[in-house]
Amino acid sequence: MSKGPRSFKPRKFNDAQSAFAAICEIYDANVTWLRESFFAFADGHMPKHRISACYPYIRVTTETATRADTRLSYGFVPRPGSYSTTITRPDIFDHYLMEQLRLLFLNHHEPIEIGVSDTPIPIHFALGEDFHLERDLSAEQINAMSNLFDQPNLDLMDDEVANGTHETKPGHDAPLALFNAPRIDLSIMRLRHYTGTNARHFQNYVIYTNYQFYIDQFVRICRDIMAPTDNPELRAERLEYSSFVEPGNRITTNKNMADPGESDDPGLPLTRMPQMPAYHLKRKDGSGITMINIGVGPSNAKTITDHVAVLRPHAWLMLGHCAGLRNSQSLGDYVLAHGYLREDNVLYRDLHPSIPIPALSEIQISLERAVEHVTGLQGYDLKKIMRTGTVATVDDRNWELRPTLRQNLRLSQSRAIALDMESGTIAANGFRFRVPYGTLLCVSDRPLHGQLKLPGMADKFYRDRVDQHLQIGLLAMAMLREYGPERLHSRKLRSFNEVAFQ
Repeated sequence: MSKGPRSFKPRKFNDAQSAFAAICEIYDANVTWLRESFFAFADGHMPKHRISACYPYIRVTTETATRADTRLSYGFVPRPGSYSTTITRPDIFDHYLMEQLRLLFLNHHEPIEIGVSDTPIPIHFALGEDFHLERDLSAEQINAMSNLFDQPNLDLMDDEVANGTHETKPGHDAPLALFNAPRIDLSIMRLRHYTGTNARHFQNYVIYTNYQFYIDQFVRICRDIMAPTDNPELRAERLEYSSFVEPGNRITTNKNMADPGESDDPGLPLTRMPQMPAYHLKRKDGSGITMINIGVGPSNAKTITDHVAVLRPHAWLMLGHCAGLRNSQSLGDYVLAHGYLREDNVLYRDLHPSIPIPALSEIQISLERAVEHVTGLQGYDLKKIMRTGTVATVDDRNWELRPTLRQNLRLSQSRAIALDMESGTIAANGFRFRVPYGTLLCVSDRPLHGQLKLPGMADKFYRDRVDQHLQIGLLAMAMLREYGPERLHSRKLRSFNEVAFQ
């Protein structure tokens, strides 16, 4: 075996397709060489030299900061200079990268350089999500790993660019994207761990929930969509989606579609469900719906959104339950968040609670229209079942046990109408990572008014409201898809000196 992977000189391209092909060529060659070297090592052939290969990079240098389309909030660099980023997994990011490259050409009319960076590909990431690195290695091989193969380096995986704290050193390129290749690869591995599904299945429209009841209903709906039907109208509706993927990467293809793009696959048997299982109702262009049961609490909410964000979704929504804080609310009423009191205590180091999280008009309008359509109520009558206002997100599930004066003061001062443990965190991380966000909650208890969430009451509430609430969320996502990513990725989410990539 050769001492290193195939060498590539930097090349410049004037079209997105050729530039993307060069990225794929470099990445595939380097990852293939790393894998072949590792498998030889695992078979007992101890290499005499260190095994290393690096990620491809994209670089653009421009003397102007003009742009062809001023309506877009992304796709251009903020000022003249050189900008670059490392790239990974072109098999997952093909549509995304092609669009970002296309916009760079459109706005700056400069050639784009593709080459090999000096950032090593850790062997764990080169082997991918489906490989268990240490399962078949001896103790001697495990001890030799770090001296022979590059390991993940946390110094390269921070979120300084996303947080707005990155400072470009003199003589260095400014960032072209929010996340570099190692940070993306780490999240791809973590997504498999937490959700039980590979990153390639994730769709561009994501729904988070904090109750399994919603997942059960979503699974039923998705399996129905995959089933064959002779009804022409129903068949036309079902043909919107190509397949359904469950934890363990179990794939069920649409039996109404001649070529769904993948085959049925029983996946891997699971001895236990993952911590935050994900389910994917897929479209061939990636614009389907992913739904994740994040469980309870802001820590889970931050963890999963930290990693989903690298996939650059076009929108994510929180559909869950909350405590209603107003006497005028009833169990089963909806709450459309237009602001958040953030007392989750997990994001304050990255995004201080004093920074406001604005409501996004396209999300708000879609959610309100979806509620109108599903419930049949419109205009002023919608106030019978839905309130718009501030949602308080806290990190204490037993907040009701605090002294009444203490617990009510901040809630009253903020004009909060509902309280939960996830929505503010999900919205704040959407703001932080430039992912359009929204929240529609359903009142499941009113602790301040004597209606506590107890087993019998909860069961009845779930039966009565889950299906309607989920239908509202799915319809809102369909409406957001019609807007298109160019309208959803708002200027409200972009900072002063923003990276070019969406």
